[in-house]
Amino acid sequence: MSHLSSSARQLAAAVRGWVIFTIICGLAYPLVVFGVAQIAFPRQADGSLVTYRGRVVGSSLLCQEFTTPGGQPLARYFQPRPSASAASPTSGAGGCDPLASGASNLGPDNPVLVRDIEPRQRRVAAFDHVPVSAIPADAVTTSGSGLDPLISPQNAAIQAARVAAARHVSVAAIMALVRRYTQGRALGILGEPGVNVLLLNIALDQRYPVR
Repeated sequence: MSHLSSSARQLAAAVRGWVIFTIICGLAYPLVVFGVAQIAFPRQADGSLVTYRGRVVGSSLLCQEFTTPGGQPLARYFQPRPSASAASPTSGAGGCDPLASGASNLGPDNPVLVRDIEPRQRRVAAFDHVPVSAIPADAVTTSGSGLDPLISPQNAAIQAARVAAARHVSVAAIMALVRRYTQGRALGILGEPGVNVLLLNIALDQRYPVR
């Protein structure tokens, strides 16, 4: 009897602990964090959504493709880096699907990665009219998340002439916008500078609309 009573007490204590910590960690803590985030950082807590002409067009934290209905990249827009998140005809590796985030997990000496990079280089060289030697790494490789909203300033620079020609403005004017939407390193030391493609393309439509 004493053994059963001891086991019952231990079971009851375990159940009480489970209930208490479920309430604290599963309900109270998430609600507190949610409430603080909504008060202190409402835009970030809601997904850093970007609106244009009164409607949500994306998130500043996620990449977005700028293509024709048939999936071909539009010359008048800056294009994001390739993504391994989902199958897509525009990148040859994947599209910007927020429901399928992920990396290719291919090492730098993996022959499959080398095989994938070469056709991407040919597409970028033909689309942007630049030599393969001028193409930066992020223009032909996927990011760790597969949804990186940023491209390198070098990647933006090789696209500037193509965008300028499509919008009938000077390359200098396009590069001025690129610099405006270039973000520095986090805390001044982490990562590399990057250009937010979605915000830059919205600025292009506002400043230099295609007639």
